[in-house]
Amino acid sequence: MLTCPSCKTTLTRRTSRLGFFWVCPSCRGRAITIEVLRKAVPKPVLNRLWQMARSGRYGGDRQCPSCLRSMKEIPLGIGSPSRLLDVCTGCHFVWFDRGEFEALPKLDVRKPPGTKFSPEEIEALALERLAKIKDKQYAEETGPDHWWEIFPALFGIPIEYNRTPLRHRPIATWLLAVVIMGVSIAAFRNLGPVVKGWGLVPAEFGRHFGLTLITSFFLHGGAIHLLGNLYYLMVFGDNSEDVLGKARYLLLIALAVLVGDFAHILSNPGSTTPCIGASGGISGVLAYYCLRFPHARVGIIFWFRWYRMSVGYMFVVWILLQIITAVQQSGGIGRVAVFAHLGGAAVGVLFWLFTRQSFSKTEESNAVMP
Repeated sequence: MLTCPSCKTTLTRRTSRLGFFWVCPSCRGRAITIEVLRKAVPKPVLNRLWQMARSGRYGGDRQCPSCLRSMKEIPLGIGSPSRLLDVCTGCHFVWFDRGEFEALPKLDVRKPPGTKFSPEEIEALALERLAKIKDKQYAEETGPDHWWEIFPALFGIPIEYNRTPLRHRPIATWLLAVVIMGVSIAAFRNLGPVVKGWGLVPAEFGRHFGLTLITSFFLHGGAIHLLGNLYYLMVFGDNSEDVLGKARYLLLIALAVLVGDFAHILSNPGSTTPCIGASGGISGVLAYYCLRFPHARVGIIFWFRWYRMSVGYMFVVWILLQIITAVQQSGGIGRVAVFAHLGGAAVGVLFWLFTRQSFSKTEESNAVMP
């Protein structure tokens, strides 16, 4: 049940062609989420309001109808300069007092013949058209932005573009990366015995009371192996942690590590070759990120050609490559723990499926629009 932040009346849920919204039957205020507003308000106008809300320069006393946190009072800047929008940066709710929503410029605005647009509306519509042109040009780009991006891409490392902004510092990702780096570098001094002693051996996975299921995650076979895994963790882990929270994010990695380990064991239970590396757990993070942010874009080199694609397509390509490698390994070709990758990725997919329901309910209880 949502309550009006102004008069404390219970809000009434309504439906429009753009989505759900909530109306106060007393003061006629409306609660609308950023996600739904994107369908009605020009992108530059909405981006400016959102950046102002997250800048930390504005405060507010009203409580969000959804999460009850204090909303930020942002100057509307259109029409009356004294108008203030109430924005919750936590759950993306925007509260409109009566007349405020109508004051915002809209997409595809149609006015009666002879009626002129205001200067603010003309500027907003022009900026929206420019943004669409830029998006189209960006989608058509076929080369890297910088020449040096070619070198990591040659090693199969995707280059991240249109980075998704973070709401919180990815402390868990940073700490995990530091621990992995510290343990791996320390092991480099005497790598052979350490790998034999603490790597995951499928035929002896119960040794050290099963601790090798975990210790193998922190060990790497060399600098390139380590840096590659850390890159994937930092690029795809920060946004995953941001939306999941630290506890669920670490749970995702832990489950991906364990399921990836057992998938590797089942693929060749009699093997006595130690397996090390964090890629099983990171595969879970990669899968979750690609499904949670399918429109984020990366640049990769494939068959000696540069491609820009959404991470959703990249994930499909990645899965196909893992399956091809798995088939080759069944014929005795290759030594990459590909089944650990697939097991970890399966956890990421399941994690996305289960958490998607809770996120969609939260967003729906946040969402809105007239």
